[in-house]
Amino acid sequence: MARSQLIILILSLLLLPLAFPSIAANEDVASKPVEKTADVVVEGVVYCQSCDRFGTWSLTGAEPIPSAKVSVICKNYRGQVSFYKAFEADSKGYFYAELEGYKMSHVLLDHPLQACKVKLVSSPDAKCSLLSNVNYGMYGSPLRFEKKMLRSENYEAVIYAAGPLAFRPNHCPPTTHY
Repeated sequence: MARSQLIILILSLLLLPLAFPSIAANEDVASKPVEKTADVVVEGVVYCQSCDRFGTWSLTGAEPIPSAKVSVICKNYRGQVSFYKAFEADSKGYFYAELEGYKMSHVLLDHPLQACKVKLVSSPDAKCSLLSNVNYGMYGSPLRFEKKMLRSENYEAVIYAAGPLAFRPNHCPPTTHY
């Protein structure tokens, strides 16, 4: 008699999800781990270098350029471009470039620190639109990891820094030496 009651109990427990399918469905969703995404972000500032610092990498007296454009270019370990996108700075010359879609096929060789560079593209300031090579802005500023990250429950962003970068004025008055 006890044995038949045990068998009925076990069968009831096994058939319970069939009687209440919504309960079983919710358990499956809750038991699945939520996939966490990790994004790569590059940030920096674009300036207009002052005329008295022309020919140097100094940004003393430099002014931020609102809406300046930069590009992020990443190459894989074979030297092929694997990511390219242009980004626009905000009203203070600051850019926050999320590298959406950036993939690493080789963990070490395609790492953003080695694979990606930031270049100056254009300046909306007609008086300050010549490229300068401050922090290698013409040929590609390397990225720096400064232990900066954004984290939430289902999101993580690793933030790299580039630059600061600078355009230079189109015309600087000649300096006179007395």
